[in-house]
Amino acid sequence: MFKGKKGFTLIELLIVMAVIAVLIGIAIPSFRGMQNEAKRAKAQGDLRVIKLAIEAYNAKHSAYPTALATLESEATVIQKLPSDPFGTTYGYAVDASPANYYAIWSVGPDNTTTACTISTAGVVTVGGDTQIGTTNGTPPNSNWQ
Repeated sequence: MFKGKKGFTLIELLIVMAVIAVLIGIAIPSFRGMQNEAKRAKAQGDLRVIKLAIEAYNAKHSAYPTALATLESEATVIQKLPSDPFGTTYGYAVDASPANYYAIWSVGPDNTTTACTISTAGVVTVGGDTQIGTTNGTPPNSNWQ
């Protein structure tokens, strides 16, 4: 009755589904890694833009801003501060008065929200190992510029 009919057996279909599941299992972690790399690249670009805005503010006022929000209040420096791609706002610290050094950072992939600090000698102390940042002082590790 079914002789000569062409089609796939149940075993063949299960094997194909298993191969597809294995390929998906391999692809998803790679995709997540690429997402983190894209966020890291965006954060580094944003930090360069903010650093330029801080230097422009300093050239205009002969002082570094006490908070990043100060940059937005002057439309001539930056119109809108970018948001951290890892889900928060960028951190900012300036050393004690008179301010000669500053640090700007992103919380990074592990979302370490512990604040960074900067000494009057310009040495940055990080709050987490994966934080990404920039400073005009001494960077703490290779994640910083």
